[in-house]
Amino acid sequence: MPVDRSPPGSLPEGGSVVATVIVSSPSRGRAMQVKCSKCSQPIALTDIIESNNGHLSHVDCKRPQILTPEERALVFVYCSGHVVARCPACDISYRYTELAADMVGGSRTNMCPRCRQDLTEAVRAHLFRCAMLPPAIRLRAQEVREAAQRLVKERQQARDGSDVVMREAEAAMFRSQRALREAMSRRAAS
Repeated sequence: MPVDRSPPGSLPEGGSVVATVIVSSPSRGRAMQVKCSKCSQPIALTDIIESNNGHLSHVDCKRPQILTPEERALVFVYCSGHVVARCPACDISYRYTELAADMVGGSRTNMCPRCRQDLTEAVRAHLFRCAMLPPAIRLRAQEVREAAQRLVKERQQARDGSDVVMREAEAAMFRSQRALREAMSRRAAS
C-alpha cells in the first residue's frame, strides 16, 4: 500500500478529509473513546468526521451525523426521482426533496415532514444500496466509508502509539475520497 510522504502535519490539497464513519455492530451508535478535537465530545460510529493535522473532529459539532457534501450530491443526482427514506413512526416513504428541515433551529435536516423524526441514516443507508448509482460510484463511496472506518480505528489504537499509522490511514481516506470525487466528475462530464 503506498504511503503518503507529505510532511507531518500536512495533508494533500484541501488540508482536511471529510468522511462518513458507519460500522455495523450490535452497539451501533455507541460512543468511541476517540474525542472530537473541536467540541471534546466522543466521536460516535455514525458521525461525519474530518481529519486535520492528525486530529479527528466532527465536520459540524452541532450536527455530527449530517450527510457529507458528496452524499448530498449523489442523492440529488441519482436518487431525486425515487423514494430515499421511510419514516418508521408514520410508515410513509419520501423522496429527498420531500423531507423537512428545521427552519427555526436550523440544525436539523432530513426530517419526516409529518412527525419530525430524523431520517438522515435512512437516506444514507439508501444511498449505499441504491441500484441507480453506477457501480463505479457505489464502489468509490464504499471505499471512502471503509477508509473512514479504518481512520477511526487506527486513531483509537494509535492514541499512545506512532503517528505513522495515523498518517497512512488519513492518506488512504483522502485518496478514496478524491477517487470518489473524480468518479463523480467523470460521470457528470459524460
